[in-house]
Amino acid sequence: MRGRACCVVFFAAVCFCCVCGCSLTHPQAWIQPKDYLYNKELSATYDQTRIKKSLTLDVLPRIGQLKDELLSQSDSVVASLGQGKEGYKTWFTMVAFHEYELSVIRKYFFVVDEKVEKRFTLGRGLRFDCEMLLDKEELEKLGDAKELGEVALLKRIGENLGRDACELGGGTEAPRSAEGRLDVNVLLIKQVLDTIVRGLERSPELAARISDANGIGFDHINFGEGKVRMWAEGNVVAVKIRLGAFLPTFQELAGPAVAEPAQQAAKVE
Repeated sequence: MRGRACCVVFFAAVCFCCVCGCSLTHPQAWIQPKDYLYNKELSATYDQTRIKKSLTLDVLPRIGQLKDELLSQSDSVVASLGQGKEGYKTWFTMVAFHEYELSVIRKYFFVVDEKVEKRFTLGRGLRFDCEMLLDKEELEKLGDAKELGEVALLKRIGENLGRDACELGGGTEAPRSAEGRLDVNVLLIKQVLDTIVRGLERSPELAARISDANGIGFDHINFGEGKVRMWAEGNVVAVKIRLGAFLPTFQELAGPAVAEPAQQAAKVE
């Protein structure tokens, strides 16, 4: 009986290893499986677009090329939106162009996933990245603000995000359309930004560290632990936010994708 029991246990172990893709000679293979946080192809257009350098002719052939993505476009803004087959994952890339120069002045990337595969667990994750060129008028308004500079900048980012989304003519009353889905995602991002702003207003010392390479931590009511970093080079401001299961990807971006040092201080007239 003991021999038969041992055979059963051995057979079960072999079946487990076959299913999980591990090896009996390498136990670490199943102890530390690969994480599937998100497909980096989703952010390819955002990553390859350069503030002030990329033009409409550079962006339009690339954006919206992934399978099942929807494209929405106005005279100065273009956005692509995608959704996973089961509806657990949603993402968008949005790019705004200068009215006359046709160069990129703002770009955004967002992805939220309700079932991020990480080790042997599933978790919720959110990622938001943004870079924008602030013109002379915006810089003057921010300089006149009576609040912390970091708070004023975050509010400006939320305002520009909402304005660019509205430029596409969407509405939350039509969530199944490309523009409607975009507006629903924008509302979520603005809610996250509001959470960060309230934290900075309560703790000004955090605002002083928001440009550090490691950013600052904060808690979100739905996604749990998160991190945010906001920094500037010339008049190009960059923000990156990671929440929940996407937190390990916080160090992926090194800095704003500006064109060249000489262009970083250039003002849009």
